Amino acid sequence: MKKLIFFFTFFTLRFTLLQAQENTYNLIPFPAQFNGGEGTFVLNAQTKIIVTPKDAPLKVVAQSLATTLKMASKLPLAIAATAAPTAKNVIYIRLNKALGLGTEGYKLSVSTDRITLEAATPQGAFYGVQTILQLLPTAVFSPVPVENVAWSMPVCQIQDKPRFVHRGLMLDVSRHFMPVSFIKKYIDLLALHKMNIFHWHLTDDQGWRIEIKKYPKLTQIGSKRKETLVGQYSENYPQKFDGKEIGGFYTQAEIKEVVKYAQSKYVTIIPEIELPGHSLAALAAYPELGCEPSKKYEVATKWGVMNDIYCPNEKTFTFLQDVLTEVFALFPGKYVHIGGDEAPKDAWKQSSFCQDLIKKLNLKDEHELQSYFIKRIEKFVNSKGRAIIGWDEILEGGVAPNATVMSWRGTKGGIEAAKQKHNVIMTPNTYYYLDYYQANPAKEPLAIGGYLPIEKVYEYDPGAGFSPEEQKYILGVQGNVWTEYMPSPAQVEYMTFPRATAIAEVAWVPSGGKNFEDFATRLKEHLKRLNYLKVNYSKRMLDVRAVTQFNNQGQLQVRLEKLDSDSKIYYTTDGKEPSTSSTEYLMPITLDKITTIKAITTAGATFEEKFFIHRAKGKPYTYANALVEGVDADKKKLTDGQVAQSPRNSAEWVRMSGKDFEITIDLGEVKPVTKVSANFLKVIMNNVFPPTSVEIGLSRDGESFKDALAQPVKYELEGPWEIMPIVADFKTARARYIRIRAKNAGPAPAGHPAAGRPTTIAMDEVVVD
Repeated sequence: MKKLIFFFTFFTLRFTLLQAQENTYNLIPFPAQFNGGEGTFVLNAQTKIIVTPKDAPLKVVAQSLATTLKMASKLPLAIAATAAPTAKNVIYIRLNKALGLGTEGYKLSVSTDRITLEAATPQGAFYGVQTILQLLPTAVFSPVPVENVAWSMPVCQIQDKPRFVHRGLMLDVSRHFMPVSFIKKYIDLLALHKMNIFHWHLTDDQGWRIEIKKYPKLTQIGSKRKETLVGQYSENYPQKFDGKEIGGFYTQAEIKEVVKYAQSKYVTIIPEIELPGHSLAALAAYPELGCEPSKKYEVATKWGVMNDIYCPNEKTFTFLQDVLTEVFALFPGKYVHIGGDEAPKDAWKQSSFCQDLIKKLNLKDEHELQSYFIKRIEKFVNSKGRAIIGWDEILEGGVAPNATVMSWRGTKGGIEAAKQKHNVIMTPNTYYYLDYYQANPAKEPLAIGGYLPIEKVYEYDPGAGFSPEEQKYILGVQGNVWTEYMPSPAQVEYMTFPRATAIAEVAWVPSGGKNFEDFATRLKEHLKRLNYLKVNYSKRMLDVRAVTQFNNQGQLQVRLEKLDSDSKIYYTTDGKEPSTSSTEYLMPITLDKITTIKAITTAGATFEEKFFIHRAKGKPYTYANALVEGVDADKKKLTDGQVAQSPRNSAEWVRMSGKDFEITIDLGEVKPVTKVSANFLKVIMNNVFPPTSVEIGLSRDGESFKDALAQPVKYELEGPWEIMPIVADFKTARARYIRIRAKNAGPAPAGHPAAGRPTTIAMDEVVVD
């Protein structure tokens, strides 16, 4: 192989990967600076790891490398205190405080006869070891010996350090409790990806998960909910529940065990104790902390935002200070996360105590009362030598003086906090909420909603929208895993990985130094590591996705896309199952009739979708009433040939709120019309009501319409969500224009959670035959 030597800041990675052998440089996250070379370092039974006595703190790091290698390879790598200066077949691990790569950086040199790893701290050396493991064959991550593996590493020179100091993942254990064994595995996976923060969401409306010895009812009562919502939040009306009690909490001994384990992996745990909202589990245990002490509070059994929150009285502040004092004794890190998000003010508005307090403190409103609440807590936290992090709602009413803001509602909160010279952690929901669907919702396990494929996670630029001065306040990034629809560790893994690997790389590599195609190529090899680690990751990165378009002749074309650039697609359009002897996909597929496309890839992915060819496909249409800005802005969604498959995928539906839904389609010329059909959505719990009636009119001139169908739409209010088709059959009609009028159901009825508010009509593809 021709000698390959280069120095780069990421853009040349694709060139490297195309010429390198399997597992040569498939590193995630990729190093900040890299120089590849020819040849390999081969490990054998005589290979030694050298850690001198003056570098004794590195012995634990060296032992972790030796242990991992021995499990998979059976190679008995010995750790020695010295070696001759010219010694070969050795791995030197040493401290170099003059390295200039910070506390987390390292320098790694791999030649054909020795490896040298230098770092200013043991943490930097630990990250260097993670790189060494990734340079080895993926089988090094096997927990049992693997035969017939050449245990070697490619020659390279690396100087590496992270872009951000905060590289985190959050795990919500309040909605669904996760065992200690899985928490440790989660921490292992953070460390593998050079992530250093585990944000542990321990309290919420649905469960209190941390033992507080001074307040035993928090776990006796607050850790248990009597039942849990069945299905998606809006799936049934009225909502259904499973009738099964669920609970779980961590003892203080277990938390100490987890903290110690995390420290061994150089992961800092940030505990989250929610306040003043998301506090219903605590109120169920100690109702005197609410504004209605006589009320019977219960641990929440469904998801969402609850109106009951802590009352800002002295009992509450004493309670929270006591709780935080015990929390500080368990978690040695600098930060505690205090929530501060989604705190409705209804209870405060109705409380005479709160209204008197607002007047007494000369506050403007309840938002400033929340700011008072947060500032009091921060003052106490600071007095203990700690600092608070809060969700971006803590900006409302005035942010606490020393608070760090975690920006989740997009990026606006983070930018505003930086303008006010507050540190920020970027975790915008549209990029880093890993409870969103990562593929077609109709074919995925139940999730909260939204759509966040891995390429969108990777494309996020944390510095976008910040001025150079403001960027100095960005501590880093974090992915958030909310577990409303993740009842098990396996489901958490499925939703978190491999998207978390994309976050890890964004957090580590230099600004501007990432390329998704390169990342996806390396990720395919990285997935083999996750296989050995028994991670139930999603394989949706390998999926085939369909995009419709129209050519210059107005014909519908289907473009098949995939992120997996190495595999091939084979497809059929005749209903037969595809194989590698079927037609290989090379260009968009032109359709002239209703067709089901089936496809497979050589990576093992499958695809099937029905595409509708009809007289209105690709035709323009107009709305009688304005839609919400940005919804169907191109006016293509209702005639694109793709029919909505599920109520889960809100992106497939066009919605009109509080008004009749009326569109007029222009077929371009007078044509025979034998049938017009459209689908409407029924999601009563989410205030999406089918129309009360539908009128479909035909016209040749666009002025005079003859109503071909005018009928009421009948349905049961109660029951599960569903798709409701409306069909108008014609015999000899001819028309150029088709008008559909769907009558809005009016305000939601009494007894509905949104009683009195406008309802919404949701419609999809209008099919004209």
